[in-house]
Amino acid sequence: MLTAQPLHRLSAQTDSAHAIQTIDTIIIQNGNIFEREDAAPDWVANLANGLHLRTRQWVIRRRLLLNPGDPFDPARLEESERALRTLGVFRSVRVDTTRTQPGANLAVRVVTADGWSTQPQASYASVGGDKTWEVGLIERNFLGTATEVALVYGKNPDRTHLDFAFINPHFVGRRTLLQTKYAALSDGNKGEWLFGLPFHETAAPRSIMTYGQTADERVLSFRDDSLILTQWHRVLRVGITGGIAFHLNSHSYNRLWAEWEWRREDFADSGTTPFPRSLFTTVRAGIDVGTVRFRVLEHFNSYARREDVDLSTGLRIGAVIESGVGYDAHAQTSAVWKKGFMMVQADATGGGLDSTRTRAGVTLVSQNINHHTLIAHGEAGLLTNPKPGREFDPWLEQRSPRLFGIHDFTGTRMTWFVLEDRILVADDVLGLMGLGMAPFVDYGGAWYADEPARQGGNAGVSLRFGPTRAVRGEAGELAFGYRFGQGMKGKEWALSLRKGFSF
Repeated sequence: MLTAQPLHRLSAQTDSAHAIQTIDTIIIQNGNIFEREDAAPDWVANLANGLHLRTRQWVIRRRLLLNPGDPFDPARLEESERALRTLGVFRSVRVDTTRTQPGANLAVRVVTADGWSTQPQASYASVGGDKTWEVGLIERNFLGTATEVALVYGKNPDRTHLDFAFINPHFVGRRTLLQTKYAALSDGNKGEWLFGLPFHETAAPRSIMTYGQTADERVLSFRDDSLILTQWHRVLRVGITGGIAFHLNSHSYNRLWAEWEWRREDFADSGTTPFPRSLFTTVRAGIDVGTVRFRVLEHFNSYARREDVDLSTGLRIGAVIESGVGYDAHAQTSAVWKKGFMMVQADATGGGLDSTRTRAGVTLVSQNINHHTLIAHGEAGLLTNPKPGREFDPWLEQRSPRLFGIHDFTGTRMTWFVLEDRILVADDVLGLMGLGMAPFVDYGGAWYADEPARQGGNAGVSLRFGPTRAVRGEAGELAFGYRFGQGMKGKEWALSLRKGFSF
């Protein structure tokens, strides 16, 4: 359900005396995957707990934004709880204050419960006759250090791929992030990396990150479900980005940011000799201001866990200098009421750049009826002069009608509207899984500027299911419904199995 508490959630313990008190100690209680009172069969609980390496206490301490000797700040207490959930290794997190006895020193108490982090990957999706599958292994809490290591092999209608990933949120010291990914494709290869210190909290004074990308791959462009262009793409990109913050506090931020990037990037037909070699230097700089507001939901995108939804109001805007002067902007605002919210987002890049991209959306969520989460969402996008393979293909990012297949809708214009009622059936079946039903109607598509709008819709019902003991509880769905619209080919009734939409 949607919690209606204000930011100072721990009102019973946030009396005015805290304004002059400091934190004396940190108490950490980290539970295992299953506890004695859980409903799972004993042999399942014992096996899972026995095989799992519990998260190290130092990992939890490094994520906290309050330390012994710090003045008590309820906003930083809540941000610490969010930071622990963001690690993606816990199924439950609570951060509170306590005293061993009246008048005793103030302590911060952290109570967490690990989730099952070793995930053999054996997924399968079928939508509109297009089949996608993956096999592999993802460990999201390697040796209890909140490090993710993944090796996955998969196939979709375009290509096969072998992916490797390594992500460590405290690679050097307490806050430094290292992220590396590599994909060996049946038609090329690509890799990327990111290293540095992000803005790890609202009141962080600075950020500095380096990044890079390399690719030698085939890119495909589609139109009306037909392949119209195949080109080879080679890129080598390195850059550095950072920022400094002013007027530091736990509730809002004002930051200046800048970025420098060097890039070699070309597109050409396969077999072109010599392959083109174009060099670019890009400079970006701007401001980032915002006011922090989060809400904690249950039964939204997952089951049996608390989810942080970012409803902050913010504006990020900057100038881009490459082949001329362009712009780069992101804006978000929201309205919140007792058991619901509305959020509006917009992104735009363009001007002197080779292409422009604009996208905006609005999401409304209501949990006023018990066990129901009503969601209405709409978005639209516009591209001009996109690079090959960068056209809108909403199926790939799950922003299109769910009963249509890959490449059914592609182009430089896109829309998507969805109305869905997520009904909770059971939150914790045998202590392992949550179940729900979701009647839905969605409509949208993508098309090119020189053709009429090409869209389609579907109406039906889906069975939603998601793990309750895994570190990440994204729900899957089995959807059945009726298809309609000018983008529809084949049978009117269709069935799809894939990961559920996340908002």
